[in-house]
Amino acid sequence: MTDRYAVIGNPIEHSLSPQIHAAFARQTGEGLEYGRMLGDSDRFEDQVREFFAAGGKGLNVTVPFKERAAALADHSSDRVRLAGAANTLGIDDHGMIWAENTDGVGLVRDLTVNHGHPLAGTRVLILGAGGAVRGVLRPLMAEEPAMLVIANRTAEKARRLAADLDDPRVSGCGLDELSGERFDLVINGTAAGLRGEVPALPADILAAD
Repeated sequence: MTDRYAVIGNPIEHSLSPQIHAAFARQTGEGLEYGRMLGDSDRFEDQVREFFAAGGKGLNVTVPFKERAAALADHSSDRVRLAGAANTLGIDDHGMIWAENTDGVGLVRDLTVNHGHPLAGTRVLILGAGGAVRGVLRPLMAEEPAMLVIANRTAEKARRLAADLDDPRVSGCGLDELSGERFDLVINGTAAGLRGEVPALPADILAAD
C-alpha cells in the first residue's frame, strides 16, 4: 500500500512540496503519495484528524495554521513547545498525533551551509510575526547574531514576540519604524512572501559591504 502524505495550508497552490517529495521518493525508492490540501479556517483541526483517520501518515503545515497545528498535537517536541508552532504532524502506533518544527534548523542550514552565509555577529531583520517566524527565531539566535529585529505590519504583535524571547539582542517594531536601520540579512516571513512579494522597505535597509 502506498503511504499518503500531504501539505496543508491556505493558500496552498504555491507549494512545491509535492514535487520535492516526489523527487525524494524517486531517489530513495520510496512508494508514497504526496498531495496538497486546502485548509479551511473553520475546520482545520477536523481536516487533520480526518486525514489521519483515513490512513494518512504525515502532514506538513504551512500558513496560517502552524500555531494551531502545535495546539492540536498530543505530543510535541521541545522545538514546537518553545516556538508555539509546528510545521510537521505525524501519527504514532497508538493513534496519537505528534508535532515537530523543522523550520528553524532548515533555514539555518540553508543560510550557513548551502549559501555560506555565517550568522554570528550579523544584524538580522525578519519580516512578519506569525507561526513561520515563531519557528525560526530561537534557531537563528543560537547562531549568535549581533541583533535581530522582528518587523510586522502590526507592531504590537512583533513586540510581544520579541518579548517572548527575553533577549536584549531581540526587538520588535512596525514596518514603518525601520527608517534609518541597516541590516546584513533580511528574511521575509510574511504571507506575501509566498507570492514572491516583499513589504515596502526603505531603499537603504541593507548595509553596504
